[in-house]
Amino acid sequence: MARYHIETYGCTSNRGESRQIESALRDAGHYPVDSPTDADVAIMNTCTVVEKTERNMLRRAKELEQETADLIVTGCMALAQGELFREERVDARIVHWDDVPSAVTNGECPTPGPGVEPVLEGVVGILPIARGCMCNCSYCITKFATGRIDSPPVEENVEKARALVHAGAKEIRVTGQDTGVYGWDEGERKLPELLSRICDIDGDFRVRVGMANPKGVHGIREELARVFAEEEKLYNFLHAPVQSGSNAVLGDMRRQHQVSEYVEVVETFDSRLNYWTLSTDFIVGFPTEEEADHRQSMALLRETRPEKINVTRFSKRPGTDAARMKGLGGTVKKERSKAMSELKMEVVGEAYEAMVGTTQEVLVVEEGTGDSVKCRDEAYRQIVVQHAPEYGLEPGDFCEVEVTGHQTVYAFGEPV
Repeated sequence: MARYHIETYGCTSNRGESRQIESALRDAGHYPVDSPTDADVAIMNTCTVVEKTERNMLRRAKELEQETADLIVTGCMALAQGELFREERVDARIVHWDDVPSAVTNGECPTPGPGVEPVLEGVVGILPIARGCMCNCSYCITKFATGRIDSPPVEENVEKARALVHAGAKEIRVTGQDTGVYGWDEGERKLPELLSRICDIDGDFRVRVGMANPKGVHGIREELARVFAEEEKLYNFLHAPVQSGSNAVLGDMRRQHQVSEYVEVVETFDSRLNYWTLSTDFIVGFPTEEEADHRQSMALLRETRPEKINVTRFSKRPGTDAARMKGLGGTVKKERSKAMSELKMEVVGEAYEAMVGTTQEVLVVEEGTGDSVKCRDEAYRQIVVQHAPEYGLEPGDFCEVEVTGHQTVYAFGEPV
């Protein structure tokens, strides 16, 4: 038996990869420890989405190298930029996600599979439904690690979801680099079917769908919105990263969708759902973004009014086509990012202000600071309940709360 310590960085999909690695390790009799200094092997699951993250990954790898006898590095940065760890003389094995369990004990450990007991994060189970995407974005380095979409059968993912529910999951997070194109490699659009099948599993739980690019969602928008409207277990939450409000910039990004397609997706969900959350991403300061393009992005934000918005300054990633473009100055990116972030807070704040005085059914997902708990309502909006022990609330509980106030990006509530 081996003692392992695992650290995960980046998106929910990456965390799902780590949970599958852990499931296989525990199934083989190995056990986790909290500190790398107490481990026989440390596993670092890396991210490389922006340059700052890349620097942090190298720094942490060097620290782990000193703290443990054996270091395995996996994840997006390891697979897309493994040479950087060698150039920095990090003494580590670069291993694909699927090969980590066997690498821990030189082939004696099974690889993750649907029959392995899942590992939860509290009451949350992460379900990676596929790896890779159908895009070839000019700025993206992750595609070098994940490749094109590879979709396991619907039944396999349903069985994994059922195992999560049986293990105690109250929230299942369906993840992938692009969930909207699940099944496209097999010539089918399978996401609506998969979500319906998961919701048919016996149990009281909720399902959140992870990032789905607008192009993939656009082709299934009517059917997908219908599933959201019909399935009570599905959070009314859609993460569709538009990245820019300018068709010219989207073309340079090779994003595949047009602004109009993104808007049509939003309009379709608006027509089906009375209360839902639109989440989106904007990249500010792409090399070809002119001031007029930036204004178009700001206008799109005002028009569609997403309740959750990720604003990221463009960062050149090595090996991508966008890295060879002449970039904008740091001052320009900073000013545009500041302007969009201010608008974001205005739009999101108005959405949460409108919730005050309403009553929402929520799922307690995790403990917060002090004696508070973090909850999610049917639209996946975060509501914090303070003094939770007084109400006997703990993760996994369902209850009704009255929204009493908000802090711009989350609300406060009291059980009724």
